[in-house]
Amino acid sequence: MVDDDLWSAIGDPTRRRMLDLLLGAGGGTATTLSQELPVTRQAVAKHLGVLDRAGLVRSTPAGRERRYRVDEAQLARAVAQLASVGSAWDARLRRIKRIAEAIQQANQND
Repeated sequence: MVDDDLWSAIGDPTRRRMLDLLLGAGGGTATTLSQELPVTRQAVAKHLGVLDRAGLVRSTPAGRERRYRVDEAQLARAVAQLASVGSAWDARLRRIKRIAEAIQQANQND
């Protein structure tokens, strides 16, 4: 089963980049992330809120800010869902190919 909220959260390229940055650095704050991205700190904070609601990041207080870390279990769940969706589409495409080949063969026999 695909979690639409999860995929909506990671569907945005800025949020995917944020996840990459958090994974690479082992965590970060809205301020540290905004220094690496072409968006404002306020925009980063909003994106982090979306990721947090989807369960992809967890936060802890860090002075006047919050420190965010990727929830690796939730990220692994997203990867598993992607693999499942990919497998389903591969099966559909194989069926379409077989149907197209059968139609082509039937047309050649006529």
